[in-house]
Amino acid sequence: MLRDVTCGELRAKDQGKDVSLAGWIRKIRDHGEIVFIDLWDRYGVTQIVFSSENFDLKEVKKLGLEWVIAVDGKIRKRPEDMINKDMDTGEIEVYASSLKILNASEVPPFVVQEDVQAEKELRFKYRYLDLRRNKALEGLILRHKLMQVARKILNEKGFLEVETPILATPTPEGARDFLVPSRLQRGKFYSLAQSPQLYKQILMVGGFDRYYQISKSFRDEDMRGDRQLEFTQIDLEMSFVEKEDVFEVGENLMVAFLKEGLGEKVSAPFSRITYREVMEKYGTDKPDLRNPLIIEDYSKAGKSGDFGILNSADKIKGIKVKSIFSRSKIKEFEEMVRESGAKGLLYLMNVEGDYKGSFVKYFKDCDVFNLKVGETLFLIVGNKEKEVFVPLGVLRDKLGKALNLIKEGWKFLWVTDFPMFQWDEENDCWIPCHHIFTEPTGDVKDIEKNPGEIIGKQYDLVLNGIELLSGSVRCHNPEIQLELMKVIGMSKEESMDKFGFLLKALALGAPPHGGMGVGFDRLCMLLAGGDSITDVIAFPKTLSGLGLMEGSPGPVSDEELKELNLKIIKDE
Repeated sequence: MLRDVTCGELRAKDQGKDVSLAGWIRKIRDHGEIVFIDLWDRYGVTQIVFSSENFDLKEVKKLGLEWVIAVDGKIRKRPEDMINKDMDTGEIEVYASSLKILNASEVPPFVVQEDVQAEKELRFKYRYLDLRRNKALEGLILRHKLMQVARKILNEKGFLEVETPILATPTPEGARDFLVPSRLQRGKFYSLAQSPQLYKQILMVGGFDRYYQISKSFRDEDMRGDRQLEFTQIDLEMSFVEKEDVFEVGENLMVAFLKEGLGEKVSAPFSRITYREVMEKYGTDKPDLRNPLIIEDYSKAGKSGDFGILNSADKIKGIKVKSIFSRSKIKEFEEMVRESGAKGLLYLMNVEGDYKGSFVKYFKDCDVFNLKVGETLFLIVGNKEKEVFVPLGVLRDKLGKALNLIKEGWKFLWVTDFPMFQWDEENDCWIPCHHIFTEPTGDVKDIEKNPGEIIGKQYDLVLNGIELLSGSVRCHNPEIQLELMKVIGMSKEESMDKFGFLLKALALGAPPHGGMGVGFDRLCMLLAGGDSITDVIAFPKTLSGLGLMEGSPGPVSDEELKELNLKIIKDE
């Protein structure tokens, strides 16, 4: 055996034992007649002592960082003044009696340490070195633990784990597909599944009742800190349910994740709020409830003066904070909300009983705004919701962080009753807010006449301002499903061509069903305390989609292209 213990398990109680360890050299301290080495593996670090009293140090002094070695030796307790309280194994050291070099290492391109100094691109290129950091390992260990928790909870609730195809048929689901040419069916393409959405609905028609899958999904869209080209979700579907049934399963999962992953307790049921309410109160459909600031209506106060901008506006909304700001800071806020769609930013401050602001002169009495000494009111006005609520949501987030109002903890929120459709001004058409496989609420007659007023049985779960989960009760009526497809411009013929297999399945005894998909990468990122999902993905890609370690994507030969009936046309 190369080892009989790991580098993280030895303690003072093991004093006097003979042991064998193996691992990577993390530190070397050469004191002439004695050499100390910190030996690392994923379980921890143990200090190894090589002494000239019983060892020829010539071989030891050849060793370098990240070399892989095996050591035999006896455990000794360190002197009291030499105990390292920062190490779990800091009370002991191993007095080496033999050394075996298992593999030498070239000089690493960066020093492997917790506070790594290398740029992210270099760390991605040498990801196997980056993974030797405890922080990187801890994120992936947490990911493993949460995955096992999900399986345990869902198995206990009678769900069946079923794998669905990754090679699917191209369908218009919103994001751009990754296309895979078929060698056997020349001129035709698979798409990498954006989600198991249609397959899991088919499983419900097949009578599976409760399905789950920890699935890989693929979307060819621009990447950011919480989005990669390929991602993992905990996907599940249930038959004969309404949304509260799905909420209960989602809450059980989240409570277990916090308890088993971090040892923290959260209470269920979680808060629920409709999409309309959340936009009016927070300016976003994924608010961070740790931020106490809310958007309030100031229409009555705003229209009590002689300021034309306020008097002509349909909407006068604002946020009040207990702070006074400099003109330069207010200008920074103004530029930020303009970038978010606002026409401008108005403000009013109560400075020791004296009102200062951009519209004071238009009011005989600014007391109508009910500002206390030391408070500032920011107003955004307009006629369209997106030029008022969305910029205020951005401002709310900025103010919460700037004033240190964000409290520690975990705040879950169900956002419900989303509109089924929203108007795409750029392309002059209706598009689904979530997706078109959702059951509409209320009267579904003449859906096409009032698409913007149709509310869907769809929901998101938000944690600390991050959307973690999205789902809906599905449309199980084929006629209504055709009407929903018609709203986004799909003819019956096109619907049958793209989704005929689903429509046929719905027509052959589909039960009412609903489900959800949990963004597993985001969940792991949040619970690990990171700010990017690349921290909890073993082999992430850069924002430009490059796998720097393995060199993906890469070129293919002319012979391979010919076999697939493809030809690359160079851009002139």
